[in-house]
Amino acid sequence: MHRAGLLQAAAALLWVPQAALLALAVARLARGEGMAGVLVPAALLGLAGLLRAALDAMGGRMAFRAARSALAGLRHDALRALAARSPLDAGRPASGLAAAALAEQAEAVLPYLLRYRPARLRAVLVPLVLLLAVVTQSWMAALILLFAAPLIPLSMALVGLRAKEASEAQMLEVGGMNALLLDRLRGLPTIRAFDAVEATAGRLRAAAEALRGRTMAVLRIAFLSSAALELFSALGVAMVAVYVGFHLLGMLPFGTWSGWLGLGPALFVLLLAPAFFDPLRDLAAAWHDRAAGEAALEALARLAAAPTLALPGAGVDPDPSTAATPPLALAVSALVFRHGAAARPVLDGFAMQVAAGERVALFGPSGCGKSTLLALLAGLALPESGSIALGEVALTAESAAVLRGRIAWVGQQPHVFAASLRDNVRLGRAGLDAAAPIARLLPAHDPARRVGEGGLGLSGGETLRLALARAIAAPTVGVILADEPTAHLDRATAADATEALLAAAAGRTLVVATHDPVLAARMDRIVRMPA
Repeated sequence: MHRAGLLQAAAALLWVPQAALLALAVARLARGEGMAGVLVPAALLGLAGLLRAALDAMGGRMAFRAARSALAGLRHDALRALAARSPLDAGRPASGLAAAALAEQAEAVLPYLLRYRPARLRAVLVPLVLLLAVVTQSWMAALILLFAAPLIPLSMALVGLRAKEASEAQMLEVGGMNALLLDRLRGLPTIRAFDAVEATAGRLRAAAEALRGRTMAVLRIAFLSSAALELFSALGVAMVAVYVGFHLLGMLPFGTWSGWLGLGPALFVLLLAPAFFDPLRDLAAAWHDRAAGEAALEALARLAAAPTLALPGAGVDPDPSTAATPPLALAVSALVFRHGAAARPVLDGFAMQVAAGERVALFGPSGCGKSTLLALLAGLALPESGSIALGEVALTAESAAVLRGRIAWVGQQPHVFAASLRDNVRLGRAGLDAAAPIARLLPAHDPARRVGEGGLGLSGGETLRLALARAIAAPTVGVILADEPTAHLDRATAADATEALLAAAAGRTLVVATHDPVLAARMDRIVRMPA
């Protein structure tokens, strides 16, 4: 990025010899030398213009590649940190907020790196060189430029403090709006069931209005900084033009080293005066990019921060083996776990033994820790104390990634993607035979049949069967963990889902968390969780 900025600064500095050649050509024409006197300056001027365009294009391409690479790295770090967070981490950012930061807000980093940083480098180097070129001809013109120049960055700095605050507030508003919209879309059936459509629409309307207000505040500040720049740069150029004009008329016969500016040197100074403010103008144009970019960088940094509760074995490659896994025994001893800084642990000294191939129901009231226990068994978090073992292997941070490859999870509301049944079972896993589990659990469906997002086109029971097909598609699965698989189903569908669950668990260990006494009764054993 620094090299790209230097190339663009070098391209801007080529205006100095271009201005000198142009002033020389005009001076020769004024002296009556004709076209013969301007051919060489014109040719050199054209070559300098080509070189300037080439350097600027090269610097722009380098800056774009560097900015894209830096943005990709920032996104990668944020995604890696999100993937390293345990699902039990209460401090995990909302999915809508994370999606907004990674997709929409992160794009604000690109113009910040692509425009603001090179503009800042040019604003430091180019005006200084141009000022030195002007001072060789007229110290008075240089003094005018030196007086006008600090007013621009000073005004931008004052405005920029407020611009950064406004951009941060807008970014938070965008993230909150996205999170709210995603949450309401997910809960649309519930909203309709409770006749809360109007109330929800009002809430969304208020959030959209708040976002509009934040956006307009950012735009007002951007226009203010642009107005301040144009005012001071116009005054600076006008003052130089007034001085040079009156000097040529003989009314201000001072401010030069030789006592008098000829037409060529005067035109050279006039050509450099607007170019002196161009880098500052570019910096001001990118000033809003700075505010938005720094706010986006802070949002990405928050996502990339170390999690308060890490996923054990995050970043460790799972076992590539595809050998069939026999049913695994589970051993839980003196398990203690609490959510965050909660005073009371969810599980306090819990112990359980599950034989290989056994089917066990975790039964108990809401809040007793059934889902938490399943998450700990799945290696999604480590207990505060106590131990968990799958087969002969203790579940630790080092073994968690490998053991998760031996476990299948069936949640309360399995997500179905807008794809074929085959792709929904494979989930991108290479080498899996999706047809066999589909034929076993969804015999009436063609594996190539497409379904809509969220399971559109499938009943609740069929969605559960699809989730079970995912679970048994991998031969490495030796344990199936199911969290309330019949919670949202009617009696007939729940009975059908129970049969599908038992069929899928054949030859595997099954642990089910449930409130359903009918499902619990079909298990080999019931473990009652302490209230």
